[in-house]
Amino acid sequence: MFIDEIKFFAKAGRGGDGVVRWRREKFIDKGGPNGGDGGRGGSVIAVAVQDIHLLSKYKHKKEFRSDPGEEGAGGSRHGKDGKDLLIEFPVGSIITNIESGASVSLDTVGQRELLLKGGMGGYGNEQFKTSINTTPTTATKGKMGEEGNFKIELELFAEIGLVGLPNAGKSSLLNAITNANAKIGSYQFTTLDPNLGDFYGHIIADIPGLIEGASEGKGLGIKFLRHIKRTQMLAHLVSLENEKPMAVYKQIRKELGSYDKTLLEKKEVIILTKTDLVTDVKKIEKVKKEFEKLGVPVFTLSLFEDQSLKKLIDGLVKLLRK
Repeated sequence: MFIDEIKFFAKAGRGGDGVVRWRREKFIDKGGPNGGDGGRGGSVIAVAVQDIHLLSKYKHKKEFRSDPGEEGAGGSRHGKDGKDLLIEFPVGSIITNIESGASVSLDTVGQRELLLKGGMGGYGNEQFKTSINTTPTTATKGKMGEEGNFKIELELFAEIGLVGLPNAGKSSLLNAITNANAKIGSYQFTTLDPNLGDFYGHIIADIPGLIEGASEGKGLGIKFLRHIKRTQMLAHLVSLENEKPMAVYKQIRKELGSYDKTLLEKKEVIILTKTDLVTDVKKIEKVKKEFEKLGVPVFTLSLFEDQSLKKLIDGLVKLLRK
């Protein structure tokens, strides 16, 4: 099951305590202080990896904790630092601290972001020795590590996002591209999840169908609209089984703009699908010319015609290479 949003609690490690210790030297009372400092508590660090299904691994894990630091020891030995906890998240994750509102974005593979800092270790009595106080009996406790509740939201990265109504043929197109020319990862094809395909080294995302009111949360709504935010180019699939194709296109544009106006500034391509359902060739050409007036590339597609699919593939490859 594809999961693109989780919440959890995390706590960084507590610092180790400093200690009171003394050198043991013959004929010297107490021998002077040599209590070491406590170790630093482990921090909590987010690491970006290329795995869009990773959040499902944390579906039932609600808490993360890093290791505490060890207490100091005699002989001026400092306690061992606690081990940092590295939590892997998919590239495209937005990590928000619910209490503070601070957020970080994981944009590149291998990127690391500090979420919670481990507590400082306490001081041993050796730190308190002065010319006046040569036998200090003071040591301090380690500090508590930071803690917080976090929300993770995944926003997919893709070069082309397929958008349109539920009947537009997005999944069929992605399957057709897979079968014909692309090396596609082992992602399940379903109308409920956004699916990714590798198209000549470029990622295409099949975004589940939008309906009127999606920007207000209707249908799958905002859950999937956010996956379009980081897409470089939008491919609008408009089925010619609709009586008014341009009205359908404008409806999708309206939903995109209502959610985020910057989506309307992205590069676009129009794909008029299911041309095999229209027997009047002149009607197809008329609709195509109407869309060409928008000043964006327009393609017609029937999955039953190899030539139209080939033209679309060649056209997309050229657009991606620009």
